[in-house]
Amino acid sequence: MKKIGLAVCYDTPNYGSQLQVLATIKAMERLGYETEIIRYKKKLTPVFLLQSLPRLFNGTFLRTKIAAKQKQKKIQKDPDIKRNTEIRKRRFRDFANHYFTNLSEPYWGWEELVKKSSKNYDGFLCGSDQLWLPQNLGSHFYTLEFAPDQKPKIAYATSFGVSEIPEYQRKRTARYLSRFQALSTREISGEKIIKSLTGREAPVVCDPTMLLDTQEWIKLIPDRKVLEKPYVFCYFLGTDESHRKAAEKLKEQTGLPLVSCPFLDNFVEADKKFGDIQLFDMDAADFINLIRHAQYILTDSFHGSIFSILNHKKFLVFDRFRKGKNSRNSRIESLCGILGLNSRRYQGDVTAIFSAVDYQKVEDRMDKLRRKSLSYLKKALSAEYNAEEEE
Repeated sequence: MKKIGLAVCYDTPNYGSQLQVLATIKAMERLGYETEIIRYKKKLTPVFLLQSLPRLFNGTFLRTKIAAKQKQKKIQKDPDIKRNTEIRKRRFRDFANHYFTNLSEPYWGWEELVKKSSKNYDGFLCGSDQLWLPQNLGSHFYTLEFAPDQKPKIAYATSFGVSEIPEYQRKRTARYLSRFQALSTREISGEKIIKSLTGREAPVVCDPTMLLDTQEWIKLIPDRKVLEKPYVFCYFLGTDESHRKAAEKLKEQTGLPLVSCPFLDNFVEADKKFGDIQLFDMDAADFINLIRHAQYILTDSFHGSIFSILNHKKFLVFDRFRKGKNSRNSRIESLCGILGLNSRRYQGDVTAIFSAVDYQKVEDRMDKLRRKSLSYLKKALSAEYNAEEEE
């Protein structure tokens, strides 16, 4: 297997998504494989309409689409926010254009995707990110259903996002999972889902961003200060205003200004005034550097947590989603549990951030997980993977 087609979210306006794609590419290049990001351009055809029909009955999918439209309406009403978010979108595009030069030709429509990808690649890989969220199932792309049966299909650290698959989707989920030659997941809950649906063992591996250590990230994203003065970096993607209030309490304790990146995933009214320094003109490289040089970090972001850990920062991670069977907090639960960092999860007292972290123990656990993950990836790419060997 030499040329691998990647089904990844490279052009999503999300810092973590872009960085995990970059890490995936670099890790695979170091293993000696050529990669190409598959650019699937949906085309309105009878096949596409038939594939998409189930999504019209998916309540979570519809709510997500409605929320996105409402967010855009609110942004359009405020000229300053509209202008600033356009600047941010441009920075996302510029980062993608600079770092993701391994793009395929556009594959227009499902039939062309199936035909050309079959000829152009020796194997296929999807991962990481929450590509297998139940509401995304209707796209059929990140499940590699377009890839031919006879060619290897690999899932690296792919996430379901939730701890349970809805009953009406279990058969379809089991069907696409059974086509993968190598399965791995990013969360313990994902491991359980795969086992229950397929009977197969799937190792829990680290997010691609953790395949590179701190020094490797510095070589890839040069170290520089985005801001000169000390600050608290507040990277909130969720809507819980109590998290902003906790940040204000930390400001009172430290006297440090709060740096925020408002209106990324959601439009939160309180974010109009939250943060002493609001940043829009920033890309994923700035995101990493803001973490590198922050005195403290408050976040509800998975990748905000990972880069805090990689850079040995004092941080607290908040639950972005309400608890329950549809909660998407499982990736944070797994990350903190595996690395022994449950003390960094916010429990109502923001002053817990001042406690020291034994990063030597964390590094030892991370190195073990990194070695296991690279071993899985090497074997999967060489078509020698056997899940039982990982147990």
